[in-house]
Amino acid sequence: MQNNVLILDFGSQYTQLIARRVRELNIFCEIYPYNKIPEDLSGFKAVILSGSPFSVRAEDAPHPDLTKIRGKFPVLAVCYGAQYLAHFNGGKVEP
Repeated sequence: MQNNVLILDFGSQYTQLIARRVRELNIFCEIYPYNKIPEDLSGFKAVILSGSPFSVRAEDAPHPDLTKIRGKFPVLAVCYGAQYLAHFNGGKVEP
């Protein structure tokens, strides 16, 4: 069983830096675009949602289906990722 971390990239300029820091902790991680979530998640132990240049309040905001992740993995949400979790789960994100 692997101990990989899945990083879902929403287009942040810091996604590679997040991956580098995770790898410096001797934890293997893989970056995938938010709209290309792997079918088989059995090799992952946790998920990081990156930031994004988008706002969750925008019409064209990325809105992936996280049903295979929510409640099944520990999730660290950074910037847009945190806004996404709040906004699409009943919270309010304001400017």
